[in-house]
Amino acid sequence: RALILAIAIAPFVGVLVTPAASNGTACANLAALTIPNVTIRSATAMAAGVFTPPGGGTARLELQLPAFCRVEATARPTADSEIKFEVWIPLADAWNGKFEGVGNGGYSGAIAYAAMAAGLRRGYATASTDTGHAGDDMKFAQGHPEKLVDWAWRALHVTTETARLIVRDHTGRFAEHSYFNGCSSGGHEALTEAQRFPEDYDGIIAGDPANNRIRQTFGFLSSWIATHNKDGSPIIPAAKLPLITKAAVDACDAIDGLKDGLIDDPRRCHFDPAKLVCPSTTPGQTSKDDATCLTQPQVDAVKKMYDGAKNPRTGEQIFTGWPRGSEGFGESPIQSWRQYVMDPQEPMRVGFFRYFLFHDPNWDYRTIDWERDLAYAEKKLAFMAAVDHDMSAFKKRGGKLLMYTGWSDPVVPPQDAVAYYDAVVKAMGGLEKTREFYRFFLAPGMGHCSGGPGPDHFDTLAALEQWVEHGNAPDKLIASHTTNGKVDRTRPLCLYPQVARWKGAGSTDDAANFSCVAEPPAAAPARKTTNGTR
Repeated sequence: RALILAIAIAPFVGVLVTPAASNGTACANLAALTIPNVTIRSATAMAAGVFTPPGGGTARLELQLPAFCRVEATARPTADSEIKFEVWIPLADAWNGKFEGVGNGGYSGAIAYAAMAAGLRRGYATASTDTGHAGDDMKFAQGHPEKLVDWAWRALHVTTETARLIVRDHTGRFAEHSYFNGCSSGGHEALTEAQRFPEDYDGIIAGDPANNRIRQTFGFLSSWIATHNKDGSPIIPAAKLPLITKAAVDACDAIDGLKDGLIDDPRRCHFDPAKLVCPSTTPGQTSKDDATCLTQPQVDAVKKMYDGAKNPRTGEQIFTGWPRGSEGFGESPIQSWRQYVMDPQEPMRVGFFRYFLFHDPNWDYRTIDWERDLAYAEKKLAFMAAVDHDMSAFKKRGGKLLMYTGWSDPVVPPQDAVAYYDAVVKAMGGLEKTREFYRFFLAPGMGHCSGGPGPDHFDTLAALEQWVEHGNAPDKLIASHTTNGKVDRTRPLCLYPQVARWKGAGSTDDAANFSCVAEPPAAAPARKTTNGTR
Protein backbone atom coordinates (compact mmCIF):
# COMPACT_ATOMS: atom_id res chain seq x y z
CA ARG A 1 0.00 0.00 0.00
CA ALA A 2 1.36 3.40 -0.89
CA LEU A 3 1.07 6.67 0.91
CA ILE A 4 0.82 9.42 -1.68
CA LEU A 5 1.78 12.95 -0.66
CA ALA A 6 0.95 15.91 -2.84
CA ILE A 7 3.37 18.73 -2.20
CA ALA A 8 1.94 22.24 -2.43
CA ILE A 9 3.87 25.42 -3.25
CA ALA A 10 7.30 23.91 -2.50
CA PRO A 11 8.55 20.54 -1.26
CA PHE A 12 7.37 19.86 2.31
CA VAL A 13 5.67 23.23 2.72
CA GLY A 14 2.18 21.76 2.43
CA VAL A 15 1.09 18.14 2.24
CA LEU A 16 -2.02 16.17 1.45
CA VAL A 17 -2.33 12.50 2.28
CA THR A 18 -4.73 9.88 1.05
CA PRO A 19 -6.80 8.19 3.76
CA ALA A 20 -5.14 5.28 5.54
CA ALA A 21 -6.85 2.18 6.81
CA SER A 22 -8.08 2.56 10.36
CA ASN A 23 -5.92 -0.31 11.53
CA GLY A 24 -2.80 1.21 9.96
CA THR A 25 0.05 -0.28 7.96
CA ALA A 26 2.20 -3.08 9.36
CA CYS A 27 5.69 -1.92 10.29
CA ALA A 28 7.53 -3.86 7.59
CA ASN A 29 5.13 -2.59 4.94
CA LEU A 30 6.06 1.01 5.70
CA ALA A 31 9.16 0.41 3.58
CA ALA A 32 6.88 0.43 0.54
CA LEU A 33 5.50 3.91 1.20
CA THR A 34 5.75 6.27 -1.75
CA ILE A 35 6.60 9.78 -0.55
CA PRO A 36 7.84 12.44 -2.96
CA ASN A 37 11.50 13.32 -2.33
CA VAL A 38 11.75 10.70 0.43
CA THR A 39 13.26 7.22 0.38
CA ILE A 40 12.29 4.78 3.12
CA ARG A 41 15.51 2.83 3.60
CA SER A 42 14.08 0.33 6.06
CA ALA A 43 11.16 -0.34 8.38
CA THR A 44 11.86 -2.86 11.11
CA ALA A 45 9.82 -4.23 13.99
CA MET A 46 12.21 -4.04 16.96
CA ALA A 47 11.75 -6.40 19.88
CA ALA A 48 11.86 -5.08 23.43
CA GLY A 49 15.33 -5.06 24.94
CA VAL A 50 18.69 -3.46 24.27
CA PHE A 51 19.05 -1.17 21.29
CA THR A 52 22.60 -0.33 20.20
CA PRO A 53 22.77 2.85 18.11
CA PRO A 54 24.66 2.49 14.84
CA GLY A 55 28.07 4.05 14.46
CA GLY A 56 29.43 2.97 17.82
CA GLY A 57 26.66 4.36 20.01
CA THR A 58 26.66 3.50 23.69
CA ALA A 59 24.10 0.81 24.49
CA ARG A 60 23.83 1.82 28.13
CA LEU A 61 21.94 4.95 27.07
CA GLU A 62 19.17 2.87 25.51
CA LEU A 63 18.84 -0.20 27.71
CA GLN A 64 15.53 -2.04 27.87
CA LEU A 65 13.59 -0.17 25.22
CA PRO A 66 10.02 -1.28 24.67
CA ALA A 67 9.15 -2.89 21.37
CA PHE A 68 8.74 -0.40 18.54
CA CYS A 69 8.67 0.12 14.80
CA ARG A 70 11.89 1.70 13.53
CA VAL A 71 11.74 3.59 10.24
CA GLU A 72 14.95 4.84 8.61
CA ALA A 73 14.55 7.33 5.77
CA THR A 74 16.32 9.91 3.63
CA ALA A 75 14.74 13.13 2.37
CA ARG A 76 16.00 15.04 -0.67
CA PRO A 77 13.99 18.27 -0.94
CA THR A 78 16.71 19.62 -3.27
CA ALA A 79 19.12 17.94 -5.66
CA ASP A 80 21.93 18.57 -3.17
CA SER A 81 20.09 17.39 -0.05
CA GLU A 82 20.73 14.14 1.81
CA ILE A 83 18.70 14.41 5.02
CA LYS A 84 18.67 11.22 7.05
CA PHE A 85 16.10 10.76 9.78
CA GLU A 86 14.47 8.08 11.87
CA VAL A 87 10.95 7.62 13.19
CA TRP A 88 10.23 5.33 16.14
CA ILE A 89 6.64 4.27 16.81
CA PRO A 90 5.57 2.32 19.92
CA LEU A 91 3.25 -0.66 19.73
CA ALA A 92 -0.42 0.29 19.56
CA ASP A 93 -1.16 -0.48 23.21
CA ALA A 94 1.91 1.46 24.38
CA TRP A 95 1.45 4.59 22.25
CA ASN A 96 0.23 7.62 24.17
CA GLY A 97 -1.24 9.09 20.99
CA LYS A 98 1.38 11.85 20.81
CA PHE A 99 4.45 12.76 18.75
CA GLU A 100 7.77 14.23 19.91
CA GLY A 101 10.45 15.68 17.68
CA VAL A 102 13.84 15.84 19.41
CA GLY A 103 16.71 18.24 18.85
CA ASN A 104 20.41 17.93 18.16
CA GLY A 105 23.63 19.15 19.74
CA GLY A 106 26.67 20.97 18.38
CA TYR A 107 26.47 21.34 14.62
CA SER A 108 24.22 18.30 14.50
CA GLY A 109 25.29 15.62 12.05
CA ALA A 110 23.85 12.69 13.99
CA ILE A 111 20.53 11.15 14.96
CA ALA A 112 19.76 11.93 18.62
CA TYR A 113 19.18 8.33 19.68
CA ALA A 114 19.29 8.94 23.43
CA ALA A 115 16.60 11.62 23.18
CA MET A 116 14.48 9.39 20.96
CA ALA A 117 14.81 6.58 23.49
CA ALA A 118 13.62 8.86 26.29
CA GLY A 119 10.54 9.81 24.29
CA LEU A 120 9.81 6.22 23.31
CA ARG A 121 9.91 5.10 26.94
CA ARG A 122 7.23 7.67 27.72
CA GLY A 123 4.99 6.28 25.00
CA TYR A 124 5.74 8.85 22.33
CA ALA A 125 6.20 8.28 18.63
CA THR A 126 9.43 10.19 18.10
CA ALA A 127 11.71 11.41 15.33
CA SER A 128 15.20 12.82 14.88
CA THR A 129 17.33 13.97 11.95
CA ASP A 130 21.04 14.33 11.22
CA THR A 131 20.12 17.72 9.63
CA GLY A 132 21.57 16.67 6.29
CA HIS A 133 25.19 15.82 7.01
CA ALA A 134 27.41 13.58 9.11
CA GLY A 135 29.62 14.71 11.98
CA ASP A 136 30.31 18.04 13.67
CA ASP A 137 32.70 19.41 11.03
CA MET A 138 31.37 22.39 9.10
CA LYS A 139 33.14 21.45 5.87
CA PHE A 140 29.86 19.98 4.66
CA ALA A 141 28.72 23.48 3.64
CA GLN A 142 31.69 24.21 1.36
CA GLY A 143 30.22 24.44 -2.14
CA HIS A 144 26.85 23.14 -0.91
CA PRO A 145 24.57 26.10 -0.09
CA GLU A 146 21.46 23.93 0.00
CA LYS A 147 23.02 21.69 2.65
CA LEU A 148 23.56 24.78 4.77
CA VAL A 149 19.86 25.62 4.47
CA ASP A 150 19.03 22.02 5.36
CA TRP A 151 21.10 22.33 8.52
CA ALA A 152 19.73 25.76 9.43
CA TRP A 153 16.02 24.94 9.28
CA ARG A 154 14.78 22.78 6.42
CA ALA A 155 15.87 19.34 7.64
CA LEU A 156 13.94 19.55 10.90
CA HIS A 157 10.79 20.86 9.22
CA VAL A 158 10.92 18.15 6.54
CA THR A 159 11.50 15.50 9.20
CA THR A 160 8.62 16.78 11.31
CA GLU A 161 6.06 16.79 8.51
CA THR A 162 7.13 13.46 7.05
CA ALA A 163 7.46 11.71 10.42
CA ARG A 164 3.96 12.66 11.49
CA LEU A 165 2.58 11.26 8.26
CA ILE A 166 4.49 8.00 8.72
CA VAL A 167 3.10 7.77 12.25
CA ARG A 168 -0.38 8.37 10.89
CA ASP A 169 0.01 5.66 8.26
CA HIS A 170 1.27 3.11 10.78
CA THR A 171 -1.24 3.86 13.54
CA GLY A 172 -4.22 4.83 11.42
CA ARG A 173 -4.54 8.27 13.01
CA PHE A 174 -2.62 11.48 13.44
CA ALA A 175 -1.01 12.24 16.78
CA GLU A 176 -3.32 14.14 19.11
CA HIS A 177 -0.52 16.49 20.17
CA SER A 178 2.94 17.22 18.82
CA TYR A 179 5.86 18.42 20.93
CA PHE A 180 9.44 19.42 20.23
CA ASN A 181 12.18 19.03 22.82
CA GLY A 182 15.75 20.24 22.39
CA CYS A 183 18.68 21.82 24.22
CA SER A 184 21.72 23.78 22.99
CA SER A 185 21.54 23.47 19.19
CA GLY A 186 18.27 21.71 19.93
CA GLY A 187 17.17 24.90 21.69
CA HIS A 188 18.14 26.81 18.55
CA GLU A 189 16.04 24.37 16.53
CA ALA A 190 13.16 24.80 18.97
CA LEU A 191 13.03 28.57 18.54
CA THR A 192 13.49 28.20 14.78
CA GLU A 193 10.40 25.99 14.66
CA ALA A 194 8.35 28.43 16.75
CA GLN A 195 9.36 31.36 14.57
CA ARG A 196 9.37 29.80 11.08
CA PHE A 197 6.83 27.00 11.35
CA PRO A 198 4.38 27.81 14.14
CA GLU A 199 1.97 25.09 12.95
CA ASP A 200 4.48 22.25 13.34
CA TYR A 201 4.20 21.80 17.10
CA ASP A 202 1.60 22.40 19.80
CA GLY A 203 4.28 22.73 22.46
CA ILE A 204 8.00 23.45 22.29
CA ILE A 205 10.81 23.11 24.83
CA ALA A 206 13.88 25.27 24.19
CA GLY A 207 16.79 24.54 26.54
CA ASP A 208 19.96 26.66 26.75
CA PRO A 209 19.21 27.87 23.21
CA ALA A 210 22.07 28.69 20.84
CA ASN A 211 19.64 30.67 18.68
CA ASN A 212 21.85 33.77 18.45
CA ARG A 213 24.17 31.60 16.38
CA ILE A 214 25.98 34.27 14.39
CA ARG A 215 26.91 36.58 17.25
CA GLN A 216 27.67 33.67 19.54
CA THR A 217 30.22 32.36 17.04
CA PHE A 218 31.83 35.79 16.93
CA GLY A 219 31.81 35.56 20.72
CA PHE A 220 33.67 32.24 20.60
CA LEU A 221 36.31 33.78 18.36
CA SER A 222 36.72 36.83 20.58
CA SER A 223 37.00 34.65 23.70
CA TRP A 224 39.64 32.40 22.16
CA ILE A 225 41.74 35.38 21.09
CA ALA A 226 41.38 36.95 24.55
CA THR A 227 42.54 33.79 26.32
CA HIS A 228 45.43 32.71 24.08
CA ASN A 229 48.91 33.97 23.39
CA LYS A 230 49.99 34.87 19.87
CA ASP A 231 51.56 31.44 19.48
CA GLY A 232 48.19 29.81 20.23
CA SER A 233 49.04 28.59 23.72
CA PRO A 234 46.38 29.19 26.41
CA ILE A 235 46.98 32.05 28.81
CA ILE A 236 44.96 30.33 31.54
CA PRO A 237 45.85 26.68 32.25
CA ALA A 238 42.76 24.50 32.40
CA ALA A 239 43.83 23.35 35.87
CA LYS A 240 43.23 26.88 37.19
CA LEU A 241 39.61 27.15 36.08
CA PRO A 242 38.17 25.47 39.22
CA LEU A 243 40.23 27.90 41.31
CA ILE A 244 38.46 30.83 39.63
CA THR A 245 35.03 29.26 40.04
CA LYS A 246 35.60 28.62 43.74
CA ALA A 247 36.70 32.21 44.31
CA ALA A 248 33.67 33.55 42.42
CA VAL A 249 31.26 31.34 44.35
CA ASP A 250 32.90 32.22 47.68
CA ALA A 251 32.50 35.91 46.85
CA CYS A 252 28.89 35.77 45.65
CA ASP A 253 27.29 32.71 47.22
CA ALA A 254 25.60 34.61 50.05
CA ILE A 255 24.24 37.51 48.00
CA ASP A 256 20.79 35.88 48.05
CA GLY A 257 20.96 35.34 51.81
CA LEU A 258 21.88 31.66 51.53
CA LYS A 259 25.31 30.14 51.60
CA ASP A 260 24.56 27.01 49.61
CA GLY A 261 27.42 26.75 47.14
CA LEU A 262 25.47 28.43 44.33
CA ILE A 263 25.54 31.83 42.67
CA ASP A 264 21.83 32.55 42.54
CA ASP A 265 22.08 35.18 39.78
CA PRO A 266 25.50 35.91 38.24
CA ARG A 267 24.30 39.35 37.13
CA ARG A 268 24.42 40.39 40.79
CA CYS A 269 27.91 38.95 41.24
CA HIS A 270 30.78 41.40 40.79
CA PHE A 271 33.66 39.16 41.75
CA ASP A 272 36.97 40.67 40.60
CA PRO A 273 39.52 38.04 39.52
CA ALA A 274 42.25 40.49 40.50
CA LYS A 275 41.72 39.18 44.03
CA LEU A 276 43.50 36.03 42.85
CA VAL A 277 46.58 37.77 41.50
CA CYS A 278 49.82 36.17 42.59
CA PRO A 279 51.55 38.20 45.33
CA SER A 280 54.87 39.87 44.73
CA THR A 281 57.48 41.62 46.79
CA THR A 282 58.18 43.88 43.82
CA PRO A 283 55.64 46.72 43.45
CA GLY A 284 53.71 46.58 40.19
CA GLN A 285 54.75 43.02 39.39
CA THR A 286 53.44 39.55 40.09
CA SER A 287 55.39 36.61 41.33
CA LYS A 288 56.23 33.52 39.33
CA ASP A 289 53.14 31.68 38.13
CA ASP A 290 51.63 29.50 40.86
CA ALA A 291 48.81 26.94 40.85
CA THR A 292 47.01 28.78 43.66
CA CYS A 293 46.85 32.21 42.05
CA LEU A 294 46.65 34.07 38.73
CA THR A 295 49.24 36.09 36.88
CA GLN A 296 48.21 39.53 35.66
CA PRO A 297 47.75 38.32 32.05
CA GLN A 298 45.53 35.53 33.37
CA VAL A 299 43.48 38.03 35.38
CA ASP A 300 43.09 40.19 32.27
CA ALA A 301 41.97 37.18 30.22
CA VAL A 302 39.32 36.22 32.80
CA LYS A 303 37.98 39.78 32.81
CA LYS A 304 37.67 39.70 29.03
CA MET A 305 35.67 36.47 29.28
CA TYR A 306 33.28 38.15 31.71
CA ASP A 307 33.03 41.26 29.51
CA GLY A 308 32.23 39.40 26.30
CA ALA A 309 32.99 40.25 22.68
CA LYS A 310 33.30 43.92 21.84
CA ASN A 311 34.12 45.87 18.73
CA PRO A 312 37.69 47.02 19.44
CA ARG A 313 37.13 50.27 17.53
CA THR A 314 33.72 51.37 18.83
CA GLY A 315 33.35 49.39 22.05
CA GLU A 316 29.98 48.06 20.86
CA GLN A 317 28.93 44.84 22.57
CA ILE A 318 28.93 42.11 19.94
CA PHE A 319 28.03 39.24 22.26
CA THR A 320 27.49 38.88 25.97
CA GLY A 321 30.17 37.62 28.32
CA TRP A 322 30.28 34.33 30.19
CA PRO A 323 28.86 34.28 33.73
CA ARG A 324 30.87 34.18 36.91
CA GLY A 325 30.68 30.65 38.24
CA SER A 326 30.88 28.98 34.82
CA GLU A 327 34.69 28.83 34.57
CA GLY A 328 35.21 25.24 35.68
CA PHE A 329 33.02 23.19 38.00
CA GLY A 330 33.32 19.58 36.81
CA GLU A 331 35.56 16.92 35.34
CA SER A 332 34.03 17.07 31.87
CA PRO A 333 35.50 19.70 29.49
CA ILE A 334 31.98 20.86 28.64
CA GLN A 335 31.45 21.73 32.33
CA SER A 336 33.99 24.51 32.02
CA TRP A 337 35.52 27.01 29.61
CA ARG A 338 37.83 24.25 28.37
CA GLN A 339 35.93 22.68 25.50
CA TYR A 340 34.91 25.85 23.71
CA VAL A 341 37.64 28.26 24.76
CA MET A 342 40.80 26.88 26.38
CA ASP A 343 41.44 23.49 24.78
CA PRO A 344 41.02 23.99 21.02
CA GLN A 345 44.24 24.47 19.04
CA GLU A 346 42.49 27.21 17.07
CA PRO A 347 39.28 29.16 17.72
CA MET A 348 36.27 26.96 18.35
CA ARG A 349 33.89 26.98 15.39
CA VAL A 350 36.41 28.70 13.12
CA GLY A 351 34.84 26.51 10.44
CA PHE A 352 31.81 28.79 10.62
CA PHE A 353 33.91 31.55 9.08
CA ARG A 354 35.77 29.30 6.65
CA TYR A 355 32.88 27.25 5.27
CA PHE A 356 29.66 29.10 6.11
CA LEU A 357 30.67 32.72 5.69
CA PHE A 358 33.74 33.20 3.49
CA HIS A 359 33.97 29.83 1.69
CA ASP A 360 37.71 29.91 2.15
CA PRO A 361 39.28 26.88 3.89
CA ASN A 362 42.46 28.91 4.43
CA TRP A 363 40.79 31.90 6.10
CA ASP A 364 42.96 33.20 8.95
CA TYR A 365 41.09 34.30 12.06
CA ARG A 366 43.70 37.00 12.65
CA THR A 367 42.33 38.90 9.64
CA ILE A 368 38.91 39.39 11.26
CA ASP A 369 37.33 42.82 10.86
CA TRP A 370 34.80 42.83 13.66
CA GLU A 371 32.57 45.56 12.28
CA ARG A 372 32.63 44.68 8.58
CA ASP A 373 32.55 40.91 8.97
CA LEU A 374 29.75 40.89 11.55
CA ALA A 375 27.58 43.06 9.31
CA TYR A 376 28.33 40.77 6.36
CA ALA A 377 27.53 37.64 8.38
CA GLU A 378 24.25 38.97 9.71
CA LYS A 379 23.16 39.82 6.18
CA LYS A 380 24.38 36.70 4.40
CA LEU A 381 23.49 34.14 7.06
CA ALA A 382 20.37 35.72 8.52
CA PHE A 383 18.39 32.58 7.67
CA MET A 384 20.23 30.58 10.33
CA ALA A 385 19.61 32.89 13.28
CA ALA A 386 16.42 32.39 15.29
CA VAL A 387 16.20 35.83 16.88
CA ASP A 388 12.82 37.10 15.70
CA HIS A 389 11.06 38.80 18.61
CA ASP A 390 7.61 38.69 17.01
CA MET A 391 6.09 35.40 18.13
CA SER A 392 2.52 36.39 17.31
CA ALA A 393 1.95 33.59 14.77
CA PHE A 394 2.92 30.92 17.29
CA LYS A 395 0.77 32.53 19.96
CA LYS A 396 -2.20 32.88 17.60
CA ARG A 397 -2.18 29.16 16.72
CA GLY A 398 -2.31 28.35 20.44
CA GLY A 399 1.28 27.15 20.73
CA LYS A 400 3.06 26.98 24.09
CA LEU A 401 6.78 27.52 24.52
CA LEU A 402 8.79 26.62 27.62
CA MET A 403 12.40 27.84 27.72
CA TYR A 404 15.04 27.14 30.35
CA THR A 405 18.75 27.72 30.79
CA GLY A 406 21.45 27.16 33.39
CA TRP A 407 22.86 30.20 35.18
CA SER A 408 26.33 28.57 35.09
CA ASP A 409 26.29 27.58 31.41
CA PRO A 410 29.90 27.77 30.13
CA VAL A 411 28.90 27.26 26.47
CA VAL A 412 25.82 29.39 25.75
CA PRO A 413 25.83 32.36 28.16
CA PRO A 414 22.48 32.60 29.97
CA GLN A 415 22.49 36.38 29.69
CA ASP A 416 21.78 35.98 25.98
CA ALA A 417 18.63 33.93 26.64
CA VAL A 418 17.52 36.53 29.19
CA ALA A 419 18.07 39.33 26.67
CA TYR A 420 16.12 37.45 24.01
CA TYR A 421 13.19 36.75 26.31
CA ASP A 422 13.11 40.38 27.47
CA ALA A 423 13.01 41.49 23.82
CA VAL A 424 10.11 39.13 23.08
CA VAL A 425 8.25 40.48 26.12
CA LYS A 426 8.65 43.99 24.76
CA ALA A 427 7.55 43.00 21.26
CA MET A 428 4.56 40.98 22.46
CA GLY A 429 2.99 43.64 24.65
CA GLY A 430 4.40 42.94 28.08
CA LEU A 431 5.20 40.15 30.50
CA GLU A 432 1.68 38.94 31.24
CA LYS A 433 0.72 38.69 27.57
CA THR A 434 3.95 36.87 26.81
CA ARG A 435 3.43 34.42 29.66
CA GLU A 436 0.16 33.37 28.05
CA PHE A 437 2.21 31.32 25.57
CA TYR A 438 5.92 31.64 26.46
CA ARG A 439 7.47 30.95 29.89
CA PHE A 440 11.10 31.06 30.95
CA PHE A 441 12.94 29.37 33.83
CA LEU A 442 16.54 29.80 35.02
CA ALA A 443 18.44 27.15 36.98
CA PRO A 444 21.08 28.49 39.42
CA GLY A 445 24.28 26.45 39.36
CA MET A 446 23.29 24.39 36.32
CA GLY A 447 25.75 24.06 33.46
CA HIS A 448 25.08 23.52 29.77
CA CYS A 449 21.75 21.68 29.55
CA SER A 450 22.64 19.69 32.68
CA GLY A 451 25.41 19.18 35.21
CA GLY A 452 26.89 21.59 37.69
CA PRO A 453 26.49 22.05 41.44
CA GLY A 454 22.89 23.21 41.18
CA PRO A 455 19.72 21.14 40.77
CA ASP A 456 19.66 20.14 37.10
CA HIS A 457 17.00 17.42 36.76
CA PHE A 458 13.46 18.66 36.05
CA ASP A 459 10.62 17.40 33.89
CA THR A 460 9.92 20.08 31.30
CA LEU A 461 7.91 17.72 29.11
CA ALA A 462 5.43 16.86 31.87
CA ALA A 463 5.01 20.58 32.60
CA LEU A 464 4.44 21.33 28.92
CA GLU A 465 1.90 18.51 28.59
CA GLN A 466 -0.09 19.95 31.48
CA TRP A 467 -0.01 23.38 29.87
CA VAL A 468 -0.94 22.29 26.34
CA GLU A 469 -3.44 19.57 27.19
CA HIS A 470 -5.04 20.87 30.38
CA GLY A 471 -4.35 24.60 30.43
CA ASN A 472 -2.23 24.40 33.59
CA ALA A 473 0.57 26.87 32.90
CA PRO A 474 3.70 26.16 35.00
CA ASP A 475 4.62 28.76 37.62
CA LYS A 476 7.65 26.78 38.76
CA LEU A 477 9.57 23.60 38.03
CA ILE A 478 10.87 21.38 40.81
CA ALA A 479 14.50 20.53 40.12
CA SER A 480 16.70 17.99 41.86
CA HIS A 481 20.42 17.41 42.23
CA THR A 482 21.87 13.94 42.61
CA THR A 483 25.16 12.60 43.90
CA ASN A 484 26.02 8.98 43.16
CA GLY A 485 22.46 8.42 42.00
CA LYS A 486 20.87 9.75 45.19
CA VAL A 487 18.86 12.98 45.35
CA ASP A 488 20.54 15.31 47.83
CA ARG A 489 18.84 18.62 47.02
CA THR A 490 15.63 19.91 45.48
CA ARG A 491 14.86 23.50 44.61
CA PRO A 492 12.10 25.31 42.72
CA LEU A 493 13.02 26.96 39.43
CA CYS A 494 10.81 30.02 39.38
CA LEU A 495 9.01 31.68 36.52
CA TYR A 496 11.29 34.46 35.26
CA PRO A 497 11.85 37.08 36.57
CA GLN A 498 10.86 35.58 39.93
CA VAL A 499 13.53 33.96 42.09
CA ALA A 500 13.48 31.25 44.75
CA ARG A 501 13.91 32.43 48.34
CA TRP A 502 14.18 30.34 51.49
CA LYS A 503 11.18 30.75 53.81
CA GLY A 504 13.43 30.92 56.87
CA ALA A 505 12.73 27.47 58.29
CA GLY A 506 13.45 23.90 57.29
CA SER A 507 16.20 22.38 55.22
CA THR A 508 17.57 24.45 52.38
CA ASP A 509 17.90 21.21 50.45
CA ASP A 510 14.11 20.81 50.28
CA ALA A 511 12.15 22.70 47.61
CA ALA A 512 9.12 22.83 49.92
CA ASN A 513 10.94 25.37 52.09
CA PHE A 514 11.27 27.91 49.28
CA SER A 515 8.87 30.35 47.69
CA CYS A 516 9.07 32.26 44.43
CA VAL A 517 9.23 36.02 44.89
CA ALA A 518 8.91 38.82 42.39
CA GLU A 519 12.05 40.72 43.25
CA PRO A 520 15.34 39.53 44.73
CA PRO A 521 15.89 41.02 48.20
CA ALA A 522 18.96 43.04 49.03
CA ALA A 523 22.06 41.00 49.77
CA ALA A 524 22.05 39.78 53.37
CA PRO A 525 24.75 38.14 55.48
CA ALA A 526 24.71 34.36 55.34
CA ARG A 527 23.57 32.69 58.54
CA LYS A 528 24.50 29.37 60.12
CA THR A 529 21.74 27.14 61.48
CA THR A 530 21.55 23.68 62.90
CA ASN A 531 20.31 22.46 59.52
CA GLY A 532 23.45 23.36 57.63
CA THR A 533 24.77 26.58 56.20
CA ARG A 534 22.03 29.08 55.34
